[in-house]
Amino acid sequence: MIRNVLLDLDDTLLDFHRAERVALSGTLRDLGVEPREETLRRYSQLNQEQWRLLERGELTREEVMVRRYRLLFEELGVACDPRKAADDYENRLCVGHYFVDGAEELLRELDGLYRLYLVSNGTTRVQESRIRSAGIGGYFQGIFLSQQVGRDKPDPSFFQRCFAAIPDFRREETVIVGDSLTSDIQGGKNAGIATVWFCREGAEMMPAITPDRTIRRLQELPALLEKM
Repeated sequence: MIRNVLLDLDDTLLDFHRAERVALSGTLRDLGVEPREETLRRYSQLNQEQWRLLERGELTREEVMVRRYRLLFEELGVACDPRKAADDYENRLCVGHYFVDGAEELLRELDGLYRLYLVSNGTTRVQESRIRSAGIGGYFQGIFLSQQVGRDKPDPSFFQRCFAAIPDFRREETVIVGDSLTSDIQGGKNAGIATVWFCREGAEMMPAITPDRTIRRLQELPALLEKM
């Protein structure tokens, strides 16, 4: 029987890709770079690649923040300061939020039925600002941000530190729900808990990482949790 539900934030509850496009477009315009569709798409690819390196312990968070812009500007052949871009982008990302379809309703439905915990690899300042903007902090018994925890998903020690803060914690009563196979699902497997993959449209399958359950809409989760 599930008691503890660990929920990812970006692209599980809040639409990070939409927020990313808005923040990135403004950042590039301020630097004199036209935010063409192919440029936005390439940045997103580079960004995901850098976060994967972070998940494998090959880059630090600070290196990810700057390196994605340095690589983008090198490909574009523009002489822009990647650190300035990273700072401006983060400031913009802190402003506002966009919900994933069904996220608000999901939190209201699960509230009181399960102990909800938020688990995110995002930057503390950005995530705390977006959580406040969305008004969802009150749903969670605990909020675990990797920059504060000192480890990133899928590192088992990230989860161990989270588990240590959960009263009467038992692995068999715990599930993680998230959109990332490499971060959320692999992390849950590393930690020995059940996993539910939120497989959004266009998501990339990875045969080496198999979730215990899969949903395509958040509206499917409450009924699934009842059966687990």
